[in-house]
Amino acid sequence: MTADKLAPAHKGQSGESVRQHNLSTVLRLVHLQGTILRSKITATTGLNRSTVSDLVSELAELGLLVEKETAASTGVGRPSMAVTATDNIVAFSVNPEIDATTVSAVALSGRVVTKERRLMRSHPTADNAIAVASEMIAKMRKELEPGTRIVGVGVSVPGQVRSSDGVIRFAPQLGWVESAFAAALSQETGLPVYLGNDASLGCIAEARFGAAKGINDAVFLFAGSGGIGGGVISDGRTVNGAAGYAGELGHIRISSSKQVDYSGFPGTLEALVRRNDLLDMFKLYVATDEELDAEIRSTESTKAKRLIEDQIDSLADGISTLVNIFNPEVVVLGGFLTSLFDFAPENLITQLKKGSLAAASERVVVRKGALGSNLLVLGAAELPFEALINAPSSFSLTDA
Repeated sequence: MTADKLAPAHKGQSGESVRQHNLSTVLRLVHLQGTILRSKITATTGLNRSTVSDLVSELAELGLLVEKETAASTGVGRPSMAVTATDNIVAFSVNPEIDATTVSAVALSGRVVTKERRLMRSHPTADNAIAVASEMIAKMRKELEPGTRIVGVGVSVPGQVRSSDGVIRFAPQLGWVESAFAAALSQETGLPVYLGNDASLGCIAEARFGAAKGINDAVFLFAGSGGIGGGVISDGRTVNGAAGYAGELGHIRISSSKQVDYSGFPGTLEALVRRNDLLDMFKLYVATDEELDAEIRSTESTKAKRLIEDQIDSLADGISTLVNIFNPEVVVLGGFLTSLFDFAPENLITQLKKGSLAAASERVVVRKGALGSNLLVLGAAELPFEALINAPSSFSLTDA
């Protein structure tokens, strides 16, 4: 997935020679906004009214958009036409973790059609995850509404991914190295498969649909069973790095501690803010973020509170370093980091201010992610949706 300006500010150009570009511009805008007035499309893209009308009509004929009069329309003058992405185009999203594999179907409109989380044996192999994911996708395909068409499968991986060929280079907690995951899952499902790092995809999802929407400079930190990762939005664009591996924010060193993270680096943010430490404290074998959050909120244990407070201090130290480096408008927290923030928000902010330069931190806002358990569901689905949006009139869709 190439870096792109996340705010829908692309200016379309009239003329047949750039029709594909204009179709992409309109479809992307509708996808990001949900429902939008056709007049707003005209104002945002800079295209004239008749061109927008033709483009919307073509996208509707392709089955990608739906257009209808709004409730505000009256019998006087032109009716106000609202455009929305269809529910009949879906992408599957897959999130393999150390304890479970989650598979979802997401409509182009942004609606999560269905979601299932299946528990796995400890440290599943890539083949295990592929078999489970393909079985769940096959089951969900049978349950989709008649006439539904499938874009493909997006996979969010807790590790480094070479997006050009869908190879998982290194997923440390899972123990996967150089796994040709995309090719194998595509062979099993008969669908195109796209891979991305889970935290980077979470960053894209929050920037497009959540707590960082409309923000030009943001840092996103996500913590799950695979450790801590993140993403950076700079001047409205994702920071991908030379080979696409940027965003490994959990590996910044914040302490002289000898405790190591999942990649073997000592004293890092990921080494000191560990989900497994909290699970062990609460004697949980596996847990969703919601279940872990309930334990954190209700605990009366002095030992547990001390662990939580230590993790909050370490999280604040990590955020302050990132604030000094990137000077973001907003820092968005995802995964179980939202529970740490809720436990003692004043403590986190105070520690953050102590560790960061006044000029860099004076305007920064720390927010919880807005997408909850659908974060990676929506993030992974953006991979196949982006491929469709880039070539809406020529992309090959698969019947459910």
